[in-house]
Amino acid sequence: MNKHQFFEGLKVVELASVLAGPAVGLFFAELGAEVVKVENARTGGDVTRRWKLPTEPAHAAVSAYYCSVNYKKNVRMLDLSDPEGQTEVKALIAGADIVVSNFKRASACRLGMDYATLSAQHPGLIYAQLDAFGEEEPLPAFDVVLQAEAGFLYMNGEPGRDPVKMPVALIDILAAHQLKEAVLLALLHRYRTGKGSFVSTSLLDAAVASLANQATNWLMEGHIPQPMGTQHPNIAPYGDIFYAADDKPLVIAAGTEAQFVQLCQCLGLPGLPQEDRFGDNKSRVEHRGLLCDYLRPAFRKADRSAWLKKLGEAGVPVGSIRSMDEVFQRKRARELVLEELLPDGRMSRRVATTAFEWKPAG
Repeated sequence: MNKHQFFEGLKVVELASVLAGPAVGLFFAELGAEVVKVENARTGGDVTRRWKLPTEPAHAAVSAYYCSVNYKKNVRMLDLSDPEGQTEVKALIAGADIVVSNFKRASACRLGMDYATLSAQHPGLIYAQLDAFGEEEPLPAFDVVLQAEAGFLYMNGEPGRDPVKMPVALIDILAAHQLKEAVLLALLHRYRTGKGSFVSTSLLDAAVASLANQATNWLMEGHIPQPMGTQHPNIAPYGDIFYAADDKPLVIAAGTEAQFVQLCQCLGLPGLPQEDRFGDNKSRVEHRGLLCDYLRPAFRKADRSAWLKKLGEAGVPVGSIRSMDEVFQRKRARELVLEELLPDGRMSRRVATTAFEWKPAG
């Protein structure tokens, strides 16, 4: 990946813990900014330091979870209840361009680290605030609570079974992206005017904003999304899983009529697209179960690698359902890995969040 130090010379003070706030700091650290992460020494620092897998060493200072979003940061352990600690944090902020905070707003005011107080002293400061539910509901929450409140848990999982959360704290990641975008706008505004900004988002806002077509299905058609496993409410076959002759699973995503025709050709079922029940996408969605009954035995005629090759060459979107070790067999995935030596001598690894290429003209 092309890693430019675009933000070299920029200073970020991170008053945030867990995942969403630190992911914002990580973005700037990856691109060359100086990021100072302030952790509360009185409470043992960021709680994710202790979120360890059973296989991780008990004596290790930080968990793999913590390492995922705390790359290239200058960590300062300070007692924020102590006036000396508060003074030191404020001195750090005095030289900063950006403050990222997930403090409760009342707590930030009590410590004198709220935007109103800091901006009066540093008018060019960009203050990025992350809340759980927004300013009106100062409640704490972790990702799974927002997955529940924003409808993700309700529609995720298998029919007739308990809801299933997404295995990544995706609401945190989405909120981090929203806040990063706001900070970038604030930087542009400061470049144009010399003035700082207060920007904020909440986990709830980020979650609801990411409901995309599922929200629109409700807003326009009154359709309440139901648990469908990997299947799609608007497209078939899409997300349907089939097993090859070697019992290895494949997922199919035939999102266009041409792709469905090619899928049927590859499977030796050229007549399916001519049947009324499968002749267009709407009909296929209505008869999804019957359609899969036709497709399932056809996939049993060859092993997974053969289907990946044949369908890929025919332009049919198909995926091999990979475990994490298989994901990182891909060269492209390995190129996203960032390494950093920890103070205890362990090598930490995480994936980059700047998964884009940037090539300036000239």
